[in-house]
Amino acid sequence: MSTPVMDTAAPAAAPSTAPLVVVEDVARTFDVSAPWLNRVLERKPRQLLHAVDGVSFEIARGQTLALVGESGCGKSTVARLLVGLYAPTRGRFWFDGQDAHAAYRSAQGRQLRRRIQMIFQDPYASLNPRWRVEDIVAEPLREHGLLRDPAALRERVGQLLRSVGLSPHDMVKYPHQFSGGQRQRISIARALATQPAFLVCDEPTSALDVSVQAQVLNIMKDLQRQQGLTYLFISHNLAVVRHVSDHVGVMYLGRLVELADKRTLFAQPRHPYTRMLLEAIPKLHATGQARTPVQGEVPNPLNPPSGCAFHPRCPHANARCQAERPALQTIGGVRVACHAVEEGRLR
Repeated sequence: MSTPVMDTAAPAAAPSTAPLVVVEDVARTFDVSAPWLNRVLERKPRQLLHAVDGVSFEIARGQTLALVGESGCGKSTVARLLVGLYAPTRGRFWFDGQDAHAAYRSAQGRQLRRRIQMIFQDPYASLNPRWRVEDIVAEPLREHGLLRDPAALRERVGQLLRSVGLSPHDMVKYPHQFSGGQRQRISIARALATQPAFLVCDEPTSALDVSVQAQVLNIMKDLQRQQGLTYLFISHNLAVVRHVSDHVGVMYLGRLVELADKRTLFAQPRHPYTRMLLEAIPKLHATGQARTPVQGEVPNPLNPPSGCAFHPRCPHANARCQAERPALQTIGGVRVACHAVEEGRLR
């Protein structure tokens, strides 16, 4: 199926009702081939890894879209594409009516990065252990030239620490003096320093204990209400996604297989993979019943299956699923990529 040609002209004006984030057919391919000489001597072809393969979605202002899926499905690559750490192989990312990847490469890139910030997964690795908290949180303010007066910087850092439930007295401490949950709060304070409109959160609670996860998630929801923030929330934990999201996208092997609002997806999942993920969640009212684990293994992304990538694990697969890759289309108000759903074979 041929990919439609995208209009490269940016919208003339983005009305306030337009989505803040628009991702159109974004893909990222990595060359993971052996060195040239090894390929020549061993007569091996180049190997390409399609980490993200044609992902499209929108996020309205002040809303949260969660991307879920098993490890290696491309969620974190999507996050890094949106913040400019990777350039897309194809596709476009519009932010507030502006071509973001074109802006990243221009003089406007610094201004755009002020409005798009990222919270990383590991609070132990994302903070410089040699810096005090004051320097960590103040770094974006200095880098973007927002504040230069030392007294004003300290005041602003104190305000940011208070906004995430820490004390201004903590700014003289080092990261090793804090727990994992407190370190992630410092990361959130740093991300908020430039007053961004869009936060990309790459599994921000996966390294934390369950009780601490709830505290951090509640802080993020409070900040969203107070500051009108828009979130892309990456996670593999559907219980967390249910708590924080407005819409949910399910990814499998680099592609979106289902995209729906939270209530619809949890109440009536359409794609067989989404159903398998939800059936694996422990349920309080089903104590003592055996959970249904997600069957099979994720295929090798360097050698993906033909047709629908999920067909080797799908109990509803037929010959069409093995030969033809399904397109993401709207069926019953939900965007889903599944031949079984399209043909009415899955109830």
